[in-house]
Amino acid sequence: MDAVQIPPLGGPADGLAAVVALRKLADQLEDAEVERAMRSGWSWSQTAEALGVTRQAVHKKHGQRLIAAGLELRTRG
Repeated sequence: MDAVQIPPLGGPADGLAAVVALRKLADQLEDAEVERAMRSGWSWSQTAEALGVTRQAVHKKHGQRLIAAGLELRTRG
């Protein structure tokens, strides 16, 4: 994968503010896509593999939010 070319910013404060904004956007995108995957019937393992993390990590990060959103989550077994 090639490095993304980033145009020069006004200074370190601008660059760091951009990093914070990108992290927030990435978190929002992850939340939405994990929910979409689970609503589509994906397992925790499938979702974790797609994200490159463990099943436990996905469950820990998203489980309570998904339950609060009214999803009936699949369990092992």
